[in-house]
Amino acid sequence: MSSITNAMLKAERHSFILHQLNIYNRILSSDLSQKLNVSEDTIRRDLNELADSGQLIKVHGGALSRSYGHIATRSEVYATNQKDIIAQKTLSLIREGMFLLLGGGTTVRSLVRMIPSHLRLTIFTISPVIALELIENPNLEVYLLGGRVTAENQICSGGEVIHRLSEIRVDLLILGTTGIDAVQGLTESDMEVVQVKKAMMKSADQVAILTISEKLGTSHRMKLCDLGSIQTLITELEPQDASLQMYAKAGLTLL
Repeated sequence: MSSITNAMLKAERHSFILHQLNIYNRILSSDLSQKLNVSEDTIRRDLNELADSGQLIKVHGGALSRSYGHIATRSEVYATNQKDIIAQKTLSLIREGMFLLLGGGTTVRSLVRMIPSHLRLTIFTISPVIALELIENPNLEVYLLGGRVTAENQICSGGEVIHRLSEIRVDLLILGTTGIDAVQGLTESDMEVVQVKKAMMKSADQVAILTISEKLGTSHRMKLCDLGSIQTLITELEPQDASLQMYAKAGLTLL
């Protein structure tokens, strides 16, 4: 009986782990251990098994979603319909001749695939994956702000990219987030990501945050900023949705 129970518990853990990866793209073993109330050794075994079966990418300290890589297909990306809705809404903010700064992630990737070919834009990004998508459009002038790239973050980070960000000024920053909460603000699970995103925000006149609604009301270990540091929140929901009203009260424009 206990072996059957253990198998069921393992299946439930694996399901939980994969769902967390779908939402956040990256998870830490220490966070999973805490949430599931099991040892980190148990989590490491779970991640190894899921990696061996091709369901995630094991990295130091945790795991990545398979949808996060540059070779990911549309079918591997979680909540593609919701992300397409968010991307379509975000297009309404983009005008001819703008200077844009883009983060990484699958929602931003959906956006860059929708940018009309006739628009002439200057776009800076910290994401090699996003840069590769952008250069397919001949009317875009694309700058990859280089720095150290790791499998865990898949963005350029470190002092070099922060210095380069200090030298530019853009009309609009378009950024994903790991967590967003009406009280805690924007949070991340990695300090390097926090430092780069803070530098990005200092470079922008306006900041738009893109997120699926499943991230609303969630928070993580590292504080990025309060809601007052951003102007626009874009989800797949209608702006009148009840779950967004706390963000409206905080003064955000909802799309």
